Amino acid sequence: MNPWDIYTWEFPGVEAHPAVILGTEARLGNKPKVNVLFCSSRRATRKAEAMEIMLDDADGLDWETLCKCDLVFAAPKEQLTRKRGSVTMERRRQIAERVIRALGLAGL
Repeated sequence: MNPWDIYTWEFPGVEAHPAVILGTEARLGNKPKVNVLFCSSRRATRKAEAMEIMLDDADGLDWETLCKCDLVFAAPKEQLTRKRGSVTMERRRQIAERVIRALGLAGL
């Protein structure tokens, strides 16, 4: 398990969805929970909004998938199943920018 990998997780109150892992290798190696972003499980039928990014087969997913960057979840590592792929370098930068803006960290 590495930062930017995409796994499947049953987010609270919904069925299984792709989850993008955020954080450092040190956190992933030493803590029982990891930070993840929620991604849709259905094929995207619209363009990404301001706090979303579109992922696709280049990232290991089966189709264009919206990833929401405005809410970070803490997922127990043992609940993450089925590695799907890893986010491409360019999209990592885009996700990081959106997370920073969405959480209000840019104004510090």
